[in-house]
Amino acid sequence: MGAGTDPLANSSKTNTKTKSAMHQNKNQNTSHHIPVLLEEVLEYLDPQAGEAYLDLTAGYGGHAGAVLAKTGKPELATLVDRDDNAIRELSKQFGGGVDIRHADFRAASEELAAEGKQFDVILADLGVSSPHLNEAERGFAFAQAGPLDMRMDQRQELTAATIVNDYKEADIADILWRYGEEPKARQIARLIVANRPYRTTTELAAVIAKAWPGRSRIHPATRSFQALRIAVNDELGQLERALPVWLSLLKPGGRIVIISFHSLEDGMVKRLLGEVSGERFDAAFRLLTKRPVIASAQELAFNPRARSAKLRAAVKIKIERETHAN
Repeated sequence: MGAGTDPLANSSKTNTKTKSAMHQNKNQNTSHHIPVLLEEVLEYLDPQAGEAYLDLTAGYGGHAGAVLAKTGKPELATLVDRDDNAIRELSKQFGGGVDIRHADFRAASEELAAEGKQFDVILADLGVSSPHLNEAERGFAFAQAGPLDMRMDQRQELTAATIVNDYKEADIADILWRYGEEPKARQIARLIVANRPYRTTTELAAVIAKAWPGRSRIHPATRSFQALRIAVNDELGQLERALPVWLSLLKPGGRIVIISFHSLEDGMVKRLLGEVSGERFDAAFRLLTKRPVIASAQELAFNPRARSAKLRAAVKIKIERETHAN
């Protein structure tokens, strides 16, 4: 959705079919984030008129605009993001009617819980937004020369440059293996330390590529850059602490949708939803997705970024079991 548009103005025209989404997304400013699995998000969130909505990674408003077109209650919506540019874009799109919070999703979740807030629909899209990857100065991409930054929240101190220039070889290898599942983590860590210092993304990518001579299906630096990004932003630590809070923020009957792009993220989501769901007497949730939902061939044709996306969803059961027990 482009800057300055009102997501509620054309609510009667909202169409969740993939074909319509393709048309809409192709006409977006290419610097903006194209929301992944939009049709599936709307299907499993099933937003209804008047419901309260929480978007924990609102980004550039692609999912939020579609959900708000269904709920019609911007004053009951809370949009969260830790990126400066995303917050500015959300403010342009949604104005003063929506509660927009500049924070990481863990901090925002804990703050909302402390305030006693509850929501009917909660969404968390854990992927990196397209502007992060497309803007060289953010330092996420290895194909363009940019500073070794990779911070989603530019207020924090830790950057990728700090890790590759200052960390011990063993610590770098651990990051590459743990977060990137890089089979040559030790070799790459040795190369990184031996060729310090680094100023740009392309300098680092060129050194990493030395560990993978010849042609390969993906760029040799793909896994390493992913690992560094996850470490810089503490993505897995944030998710582990935030997940239980998200479940507590749901009203009875409320639905939660989580989209992950990494096997470790998806594993965390799968385990927690499995623990709180099922046929047990004390189960507070029911799974809406027995298996992760992935992008259709139609979506991948116009949004290849959705290739690794996995969506899981659950509903909070309306429990009256205390009455029955008594």
